[in-house]
Amino acid sequence: MPVALDIFRALADPTRLRIIALLRRMELSIGEIAQVLGQSQPRVSRHVKILCDAGLAIRRKEGSWAFLAPGAPELVDPLFRALDIWQTDERENHWIVADKARLSAVHADRAAAAERYFAAHAAQWDAIRSLHVAESEVEAAMAAALAEAPIGRLVDVGTGTGRMIELFGSAAQKAVGIDRSPEMLRLARAKLSAKDLPAWELRQGDLAALPVPDGNADTVILHQVLHFIPDPESAIGELARIISPKGRLLIVDFAPHDREELRDRDAHARLGFSDEQIAGWFEAAGLECDLIENLKGGRLTVKLWRGRKRQESRLKVIAA
Repeated sequence: MPVALDIFRALADPTRLRIIALLRRMELSIGEIAQVLGQSQPRVSRHVKILCDAGLAIRRKEGSWAFLAPGAPELVDPLFRALDIWQTDERENHWIVADKARLSAVHADRAAAAERYFAAHAAQWDAIRSLHVAESEVEAAMAAALAEAPIGRLVDVGTGTGRMIELFGSAAQKAVGIDRSPEMLRLARAKLSAKDLPAWELRQGDLAALPVPDGNADTVILHQVLHFIPDPESAIGELARIISPKGRLLIVDFAPHDREELRDRDAHARLGFSDEQIAGWFEAAGLECDLIENLKGGRLTVKLWRGRKRQESRLKVIAA
């Protein structure tokens, strides 16, 4: 009974109900929640503490920022189902309508910051990546992670200058590179046109709604892109949508770190990801993580996570 009382006490406030509804849509920082609600950060922090104490929200520290996410599924899923049953038409609730509009603005602000960075640094993008990680080591690890099955139909999301298609396109049945930045696509097209690749194409598109049919990709690559994405869980769900039943997803990104300058200078929305975060997002998307690899060296640790449509398998962890 104490758990139930804690939950109902935590929800006995309209602001906290609004916060729960926001977190159900995407992870948010305290400042972003305050922006959506039109309230001060100290006031929002007090509400968030109550939700966290009741287990309805989880706070994840990333540098000087803190991101909030819904609590454990076994606790919050029944709550969400109840709220869905009790909720009348959303259009009749002016708070829900207003919050959704402001949340869209927060999402747009995040995406615009990343796109401004891409546009400003398109020509130097490969060089900037090389400053963060030893790219040759990462590419060798990626090749090893993908060697256990044919590449088949390859989709490289956030293709940038087309490096992943350059590396793996010759082994692919067909390679498709997707990027939202026209500048990046122009660079990729110029680079790939000079290569002897069998079948490739570039498409402008957003990770929120990829221009690829369901189950149409045998190999999906997301290389150093996830830390720019405003809503990683939804992004992984969209990637899972396009994977064929026996296909795989390979994500390459950073382990959690405290290099705050990457957020301020380079528009990183997230300062790396833990294995638990990625595994949880994979599970929510109907995937299972069957490979984790750590590549230590330099200021940052690079991680590889491979996921497949859920089936019986054994997780393989490779230490640096």
